[in-house]
Amino acid sequence: MAQEDNAPAEQQAQPGFSIEKIYVKDASLEIPNAPQIFTDRTQPQVGIELSNRAQGLDDGVYEVAIKVTVTSKIADKTLFLVEVEQAGIFQIRNVPDDNLDMIIGITCPNILFPYAREAVSDLVVRAGFMPVLLNPINFEALYAQQKQQQAEAEAKH
Repeated sequence: MAQEDNAPAEQQAQPGFSIEKIYVKDASLEIPNAPQIFTDRTQPQVGIELSNRAQGLDDGVYEVAIKVTVTSKIADKTLFLVEVEQAGIFQIRNVPDDNLDMIIGITCPNILFPYAREAVSDLVVRAGFMPVLLNPINFEALYAQQKQQQAEAEAKH
């Protein structure tokens, strides 16, 4: 009987990770030079910006969001600007702080990115343009770069 009483305590101490919800938090599409821009056959330049953020919602529950901004231009004229913020609610329990930071900065964005990629492509196609297929992102390298920048900033102060 003693083993049964300890089982729930042991389960609570076990590290846990689950996806509670994945959703589009914000999406916008702008085509400032329509309809004239649709007659220009020049090859556009596409720029991509990516950022991510996280916030605690409850004990062991976090919202993680990645924001993808895609801008397509011909010279100084914008064809389109698409912005998608893809978010998720994750339950992360009994994980050391170092590992928690990595899960929030690497694992969660890796889960969210395919959804953001699909949302961007869908908006661009619905706007009448050729699909934009975002290349996979190495969130591990981005995380390492952010940590290095933080360490350099702290060293300056």
